[in-house]
Amino acid sequence: MKDGTYDRASVDRLDQLRPHFARAGMVSARLGLEQARATVSALETIGLPAAVMAASGRVLTSNSLLEEMTEMFLPTAYGGMAIANASANALFQRAILENRNDFAIRSIPVAANESRPALVIHLLPLRRAAHDIFSGADILVAATAVSASSVVPSPTLLAGLFDLTPSEARLAAALSQGRPLKDAASDLKITVKTGRTHLERIFAKTGTSQQSQLVALLKSTEPLNRR
Repeated sequence: MKDGTYDRASVDRLDQLRPHFARAGMVSARLGLEQARATVSALETIGLPAAVMAASGRVLTSNSLLEEMTEMFLPTAYGGMAIANASANALFQRAILENRNDFAIRSIPVAANESRPALVIHLLPLRRAAHDIFSGADILVAATAVSASSVVPSPTLLAGLFDLTPSEARLAAALSQGRPLKDAASDLKITVKTGRTHLERIFAKTGTSQQSQLVALLKSTEPLNRR
């Protein structure tokens, strides 16, 4: 390069390398897609419907468990995906948009209907080395089913399923035992006002609006290895 311009000889040498760069890029992309497919296939073996998406919301690959849930996961234009439940889909699409900036893990509750149990859909951002390995993939999506149970869920399980903070998870676990908010707050050594603040956040994260709905949802959660 001379005086800010490329001379013809340099351009010719770079042109000779162009096919090699193209092949290397193609191989890298294929390896990344194979890695994504292997990941969603591994999740399928433990019973989790899953997909890998680009930041735009385009689905790069999904496993057969998710593809079979045609009443829940709907294809959209440009290779995207939507959730049939309108309120859950609003949260899902917003989570995809916000992932471009904050890379936060999110969990979206979906209420049960006549044909299936309640679900929690998790969005996990692929960052740093994971983003490089998956070659353009930005989000791993996985669905966890919940079913009726009399078992009181642990705070750790609730935190993982619904993105609750430790304090919110402890309060949710206490409420799932049928304790009034005042008694649960007293047991946890927090004020009733703080308990109400936690409860409002728990409602928002679990898609519920009443304590009875929350308890019914929380008592339906159980670890995967119970299935």
